[in-house]
Amino acid sequence: MTTVQIYAGTSAPINFNGLVRHYFMRQSAELGDLQVNLQGKHERERSSHQIARDARERLAPLAQKAGATLKVVEIPPGPPVWSPILAEVYGPTQAMREQAALQIQDTFKNTADIVDIDVDVPAQQQHWQITIDRARAARLGISEMAIRQTLAGAFNGEDVSYLHTPDQKYAKPIRLRLADGEKVDLLGVLSLTLPATTGKAIALSELVQVNKTSKPHNIMHKNMQPMVMVTADMAGKLDSPLYGMAEIAGTLRDQHPAWKQSLIGQPDGLSGVAIKWDGEWKITYETFRDMGIAYSVGILLIYFLVVAQFNSYSVPLIIMAPIPLTLVGVMPGHALMGAPFTATSMIGMIALAGIIVRNSILLVDFVNQQRAAGVELAEAVINSGVVRAKPIILTALAAMIGATFILDDPIFSGLAISLLFGLFASTVLTLVVIPVLYFLYLARKEESKTVN
Repeated sequence: MTTVQIYAGTSAPINFNGLVRHYFMRQSAELGDLQVNLQGKHERERSSHQIARDARERLAPLAQKAGATLKVVEIPPGPPVWSPILAEVYGPTQAMREQAALQIQDTFKNTADIVDIDVDVPAQQQHWQITIDRARAARLGISEMAIRQTLAGAFNGEDVSYLHTPDQKYAKPIRLRLADGEKVDLLGVLSLTLPATTGKAIALSELVQVNKTSKPHNIMHKNMQPMVMVTADMAGKLDSPLYGMAEIAGTLRDQHPAWKQSLIGQPDGLSGVAIKWDGEWKITYETFRDMGIAYSVGILLIYFLVVAQFNSYSVPLIIMAPIPLTLVGVMPGHALMGAPFTATSMIGMIALAGIIVRNSILLVDFVNQQRAAGVELAEAVINSGVVRAKPIILTALAAMIGATFILDDPIFSGLAISLLFGLFASTVLTLVVIPVLYFLYLARKEESKTVN
């Protein structure tokens, strides 16, 4: 650790965390922020993620003992979301929303590896309203203004005079105020007295009435619909919030079958309690949805380009056959490296599609050239594998070597794993699958011509 920045009762300067988690709303006395700056990653043995997990385990009992809510957030925390696990609770009334949110919070606490649990329902705070008994004050000859000034001075203090010293340019105010202990339960405040017309000192407790109620808190809205948020994070062996969210959703479905749960789209919140899952799930869904669309469009464009090149609708299917074979290397590669399949992994698969198609075109085009030169089909297919294997392998090796430099990057490691293992598996399979499929295709085609 190098330095610690502490912000108490106010928000820290806006950063990436504060931008997505709305830290600018921290404008209350009970809120604080400690930002711990670590040494460089090469100057310490543990990663920042390991340090954060250890800090959470050490600090959580202290926070629980004090009745506080503690969150350990890493910079950068990951996807730009309010919280990795976020349940938005909708309902017809605020009471129903808060009751459901507290029940969901209990489910969060009973789920393994769920940490940093919080609910957007502040603790109940008392609200005291002081009402002046105008009739009694008038009978005693005490003005309402005097009562107001006395109360204001008791709570906020009052400048009664100024101190002038020869060595100062401006006079210092002399402030009269009660000690903080005298303000507890208003005992010290209400014991202050004011003179009546009869000359008798009258305590404020005889001139005012104190009504004790609960202070209303803010109501969160999203798209003009009131809701309550339950937030959490996941820290365990899996360390992926999606698994924790799925387990919690299943538990809530069994415990409260009447509650509607939505993964996509915001519920109306009028027919009953409804839960909208947000957080990393939303980013993951939108990312892989868009990546899947891009992947599909890319494959279609590749297909049409190959159709234009070979003037055939069947040959492009053979050429593109190795694209699914990339999964043979990509998925086991992620499992072997112990890495999750991320958006950058999907980008690597999209890049692999173009590389694999290029290798297939090299093989098919060489077979066509050999056939045009009068070489037998079997010999042409064998020659394509022998001649084109070297440039195909060299191309794959070049891309794999380039991917090793980003293998330890926390964001682009998925891209590197997809390229490394996907290229290795698909290159080996391409040199076998494409010649065999194209041989069968041409052999059947020539056989049909002979029969006709």
